[in-house]
Amino acid sequence: MNTNFQQQLAQPIKTFKLPRFNEIPTMGLYLEQVTKYISDIFQPLQVVNITSSMISNYVKQGIVSAPIKKQYSRDLIAHLIYVAVIKNVISLEDIKVMFDVKEGVYTNETAYNYFCEEFENVLQYVYGIKPSLDKVGVEHSNEKLMLRNTIVTVAHKIYLDNCFLTIKNWKNQK
Repeated sequence: MNTNFQQQLAQPIKTFKLPRFNEIPTMGLYLEQVTKYISDIFQPLQVVNITSSMISNYVKQGIVSAPIKKQYSRDLIAHLIYVAVIKNVISLEDIKVMFDVKEGVYTNETAYNYFCEEFENVLQYVYGIKPSLDKVGVEHSNEKLMLRNTIVTVAHKIYLDNCFLTIKNWKNQK
């Protein structure tokens, strides 16, 4: 594949940033607002999506807690952002295990912010924007190793999905 193809793929990744925990709205959001908020975050990636019915299903299955008075808190939104990213490579049952593993070790804020930093780090590496992965965080625990490997898998899946999408779009333009 040519350089133009790689540059086109990498362009949205250069500026992609997930909101950090303290940037997620503090006031509770309703289901449709959460869906729009998360969809807007991932719009540059094109292949990460979440719908209202998916979110409702995650609540029913106990992947994320139920909203209080139909409003999703900052913690729930952070969990849903994480689920939106990894749901295509890890089963919902294993996502619950990942949340359980995190519970005894990190606060939601710490775990989520680490996830954001690592996700951006790995995406930029996979898309060839930087030559190597940065070391993220000071501690190297089994939990962080599991998360990094999950993120590496997700980043490669996103990359491949975007490759196929770009090729299909080019073919449709001809």
